[in-house]
Amino acid sequence: MGRNFTPRGKVVRRLGVNIFGNPKFDRILEKRPYGPGQHGKKRKKISNYGLQLMEKQKVKKMYGILEKQFRKYFHEAVRRKGVTGHNLLQILECRLDNTVFRSGFAKTRNAARQIVRHGHLQVNGRKVDLPSFLISRDDIISIKEKENATKLIKGNIKGTEDRVIPNWMDVDKEKLVIKIAKLPERADIEFAIDEQLIVELYSK
Repeated sequence: MGRNFTPRGKVVRRLGVNIFGNPKFDRILEKRPYGPGQHGKKRKKISNYGLQLMEKQKVKKMYGILEKQFRKYFHEAVRRKGVTGHNLLQILECRLDNTVFRSGFAKTRNAARQIVRHGHLQVNGRKVDLPSFLISRDDIISIKEKENATKLIKGNIKGTEDRVIPNWMDVDKEKLVIKIAKLPERADIEFAIDEQLIVELYSK
């Protein structure tokens, strides 16, 4: 799988919004509220296409997804019944790595991806080490009974106590279990995303 090694600080400054949620990037934006590079301070008029492209990049970077997989998710969103943009965001939210992040079991989505890849998780009693695995309603995500995994997750929970747990999951922080009560809806995604711009971009 390809990886993007662009420093996160530069990504945040280029997009003008803290897509990673880490407070240090808020401080970076306060200190340097302009794009990276020698021409970063120059204001440029962005075309409609530029806005669409930037919105797609924002969502891709936020969820840590490369273009090929993102396009695959879009086609799946088109195939499903309902509003394409809402379907796309629901698919992204249902990724296992994002679910672990949103539960507070990991401090960042990257950390959640590592937890999944290292085989620390089970879904309905079966080991799953694929970050892109899509969870479903009534799925139960649990931690494999390993001391190092348990210690890691409990440490992460202490560091994410202020995180608001979405209402589409029930999290038992004592037993380290996540139950998917329902599939996420558009209203459950509080981050500012204009998914219609992405739909317009791919519909050309």
